[in-house]
Parts: sequence; C-alpha cells; structure tokens
Amino acid sequence: MKKVIGSIVAFVGVVILGIILFNATFYTVNVNEIALIVRLGKISGTQSEPGMHFHSPFIESVTKVYTGDILYDIPVSDVITSDKKSMIADNYVVWSVSDATKYYQTLGAVRGRAEERIEAAVYNAAKNIISSMKQDEIIAARGNMLTEMITKESNSDIFQYGITIEIAEIKALDLPDDNKEAVYERMISERNNIAAGYTAKGESDAQKIRNETDKQVAILTANAEKEAAKLEAEGEAEYMRILSDAYNDEGKAEFYNYLRGLDSLQALAGLNKTIILDKNSEFAKILYGEN
Repeated sequence: MKKVIGSIVAFVGVVILGIILFNATFYTVNVNEIALIVRLGKISGTQSEPGMHFHSPFIESVTKVYTGDILYDIPVSDVITSDKKSMIADNYVVWSVSDATKYYQTLGAVRGRAEERIEAAVYNAAKNIISSMKQDEIIAARGNMLTEMITKESNSDIFQYGITIEIAEIKALDLPDDNKEAVYERMISERNNIAAGYTAKGESDAQKIRNETDKQVAILTANAEKEAAKLEAEGEAEYMRILSDAYNDEGKAEFYNYLRGLDSLQALAGLNKTIILDKNSEFAKILYGEN
C-alpha cells in the first residue's frame, strides 16, 4: 500500500514538475501584444508574432505589453486663460505603446505609471496652450483646432516613455459656476452688438438701393413724360396738317364753317335760351338759308 501511495506521489510530482517546466519554457503571444524576453534584468529579445513560443527556462522571463489603443479619462482640472479667466477642462486621451522596449525600461511596462505620466503631460499641454489664449479665443478654437494643439504638445513630452498619444481631446470646457452667468451675459451682449452692426449696415445699404431706385424711376418717368409730350405735340401737328389738307379749298372751308355753325346753334339751343343774332351774322345767314 505504501508503495502504491509512493508511486502516486511520485507521479503527481513529475506531472507538477512538468507543468512548471512547460510554463517556464513556453509562452503565448496574442494579437496586439509584444512579448519582451528579459534575461538577468535586461531585454534580450522581443516577439510580436501571435502564437506559442519558446524561451530558456529559469534564466529568462517574459513580460507582455499590450500595443492596442487604450482609453484613459483624465480627472477634471482648472486652467487659467491669458486674460486671467478661470476655466474647467475635462479631458480624455487615447494612447498606445509605440516602443515596447523603451516603455519597459522607463516605466517597467506598468500601465498605472504610464497613465500618471500621460495625465501630467496632457495637463501641462492644456495649461500652456490655454494660458497663452484669451477666453474668447479658446471658445472659438474648441473642437479640432484645440485638440490638435494639445495632442501635439502632449506627445512632445511623453515620447520618451515609448508612448504615443493618439488623441488628447477636451470633452468639456466650461466656466466655474460663480462667473458662468456673467460671462454668458457678456457674450450675449457682444453677439447682440455684432448683430445690431450687421442690421444697421443692411439698413444703410437698403436705403442706398432705394434711393438709387427712386432716382432711376424719376429719370425714367421724366423721360417717358417728355417722350409722351413730344408724341402728343407731333400728333396734334399731324392732326392740324390733315385737317388743313382736308379744308384747303374755298368750298370745303365754307362747308366746314356751315357744320361748325350748326353745332354751335345746337349747343346754344340746348340751354333753352333766347338767341339774338345780327342779321349779317353767319348764324343768321344759316337760318335764312343765305349760305
């Protein structure tokens, strides 16, 4: 019985030793990972090919570094503009390890240490950029412009750790509650003044257009009236010429006078008045039939 138990214990020991030896000899690399082979505290090699790999047991160890994108939400911080206005910045970054060897040598490949350096780098970059700009300029630059500026300056400080900041963006840039209302009112007042300026200029331009239009209308009307008077005079002259041509002999002239006299008598008769005529007048001659 003791021999059986001894055999079992020996077998289990061999299995455990085999597992330990296997784990000390083989390692796996996943996608977006780099394995650092460390011998006596120094990196002797790297492996980025996914799969199972071999290294010397006991004298070499393996440290794996994730190389994909990592999101880190930076705590809220206060910043001061160049015109001494306080603002609250809430940032986030997306970062990755670009040089696994340098990352291990400077930070021991510890993510917590890396994010401490990233937080300091982004805060310093945001503080330097915002402190060089006025509050109105910062509000106008919010978005891609401010993000690009902070990202660029952050990377200039963090590259020494084998880290690249893909994007350092201010997700919220707000005012302290104690002066937020006053700033908003000033901004509204400034926008109203700008709008009033545009309105005044528009009204001035509109009045110029109306004046010019009225002037053109007056010129066109005067020219039209002048042309109409000219045509009317020409028409009357033509009428008189035609009339003169129609009665240019003695017989036609007498007939015209006769008709004109009848029309005059008819008009006078319609007034129900007594008409006293000289016997030598044309009207009397018409009545007596002397014409």
